[in-house]
Amino acid sequence: MPVPHILLALLVTLIWGVNFVVIKVGLHDFPPLLFCALRFALAALPLLILRGPMPAPFWRIVQIGVLLGVVKFGLLFVGMHLGMPAGLSSLVLQSQVFFTVLIAAALLGERPSPRALAGLALAAAGLVLIASERPMGDSLLAFGLVIVAALAWAFANIATKRSGAHDMLRLISWVSLIPPLPLLLLSWIFEGPEAIGAALHGITWGGVGALAYIAFLATTVGFALWSFLLRRYPASLVTPFALAVPISGLLAGWLFLDESLSGRALWACVLVFGGLAVTVLPARLWRRRAAVA
Repeated sequence: MPVPHILLALLVTLIWGVNFVVIKVGLHDFPPLLFCALRFALAALPLLILRGPMPAPFWRIVQIGVLLGVVKFGLLFVGMHLGMPAGLSSLVLQSQVFFTVLIAAALLGERPSPRALAGLALAAAGLVLIASERPMGDSLLAFGLVIVAALAWAFANIATKRSGAHDMLRLISWVSLIPPLPLLLLSWIFEGPEAIGAALHGITWGGVGALAYIAFLATTVGFALWSFLLRRYPASLVTPFALAVPISGLLAGWLFLDESLSGRALWACVLVFGGLAVTVLPARLWRRRAAVA
């Protein structure tokens, strides 16, 4: 993977890491399913100016929209609402990396190299190190919901790769049309019209800012770049970058929420980025370094 594309992937991990802090802020203003529905309604707005046919078959757009918008984000938001901390949520959700590698091997015939597997193992050790000092949250149900959200994201990654789309901005905009109505229906059933009305009536500027961030930066920009990379490279090469998202989340919490960052967490960051380097940097670079040594 060339350096500009590596930098794009790291930019996505930064946007998504900060996103977990922003979600926590937004959940103070909105019930989770309504928050998620509004997110995708706004993320579909670029279709007002984008022209041209659908970027993928409609059934594939529906499939990605249900997996990514309704299942993944619906369950993630509910899980965080039920007590999963932002940092731990960002960590647990990255189990999608391992799910994606396994599913890609089973369905697409992609076989990760021994070097990629070694890098994944190194990064996984960093995530375990982070998890060892993070509170589990208030509910095992919440933890389970985030695990299922990670599995849904893995299947959405495979569906995106199989979509055949080339214009990823148009793809994520079309995908964003699918979740709002099912999520609004679920919000009406489980959260109730009173909670919906109170949230819309009492919205704050903090809620508006959180909604704008997760709709446009985290969804439109983040998933357009992510889909571009998935379309261009094997899933086993792209998805390990998501292992850096908890690192961005921890740093965002430290910068914006004054959360502490221990020495163990810093060592975990080193392990995660070391694992990413082993996985994604060209083999010729490692051979050159070995020759120099």
